[in-house]
Amino acid sequence: MAKPRLARPSTSRGGSVAAASKGPEAGRKITGAPVYKRVLLKLSGEALLGAKTFGIDRAFADYLAAEIREAHSLGVEMGIVVGGGNIFRGVSDAAYGMDRVSADHMGMLATVINGLALQDAMERAGLATRVLSAIEMRQVAEPFIRRRAIRHIEKGRIAIFAAGTGNPYFSTDTAAALRATEIKAEVILKGTRVDGVYDRDPLRFPQAKKFSEIKYIDVLQRGLKVMDKTAISLAMENKLPIVVYNIKRKGFLRRVLTGEKLGTLVCD
Repeated sequence: MAKPRLARPSTSRGGSVAAASKGPEAGRKITGAPVYKRVLLKLSGEALLGAKTFGIDRAFADYLAAEIREAHSLGVEMGIVVGGGNIFRGVSDAAYGMDRVSADHMGMLATVINGLALQDAMERAGLATRVLSAIEMRQVAEPFIRRRAIRHIEKGRIAIFAAGTGNPYFSTDTAAALRATEIKAEVILKGTRVDGVYDRDPLRFPQAKKFSEIKYIDVLQRGLKVMDKTAISLAMENKLPIVVYNIKRKGFLRRVLTGEKLGTLVCD
């Protein structure tokens, strides 16, 4: 099995390199320097719910902004894909009976709303951001152009990718895998409500088994709800590792970036 990138230190934007350890604990030692240079953070729309049942919890958006600011201060270049399930999802019960294309377009617009909310919270936290939409709406967001997105990231801005892929029938998970590949991210970090990938839903089955590491093919064969099959297949084809961690645990994003083995690593 090929070694996952989680254990491979890389040079940060400031030139620092995470010290490499020897032995079985090599991947667990925290050095304070990031082990990734460029990452793609995937946030579900539900992540913005916080304590609410619908819409955006401003307090939780501010919490996310603080977590992202702490991670960005390490010198990590970052792009973010946000979902829209807190407002509308094309495959939800609310869309039952609707034309699928129209429902998916509504879901894409929901991700733009979330992207703007996240941008507002992050800029109040002192971060420079740009929202890039796969559906053109120049008055509120830049159109997604790959080279422009990479240039923003290289300048230290955080790029928020909204409107999914811009096409119906594709989820924001697939958009995350696509954008990560396009910007040459080293890893996808997926923030969820649980501590990693389990063999069944841990919120319903307390005896569920957690995986510290799992192969892409096993995720597909077991039908595990990490990301949808298209996203997993795209990540597998491009050898793009995925780290699934609990977004609600303070400091976990920074700890993952500095090499601590939290959550679950999905790789070859």
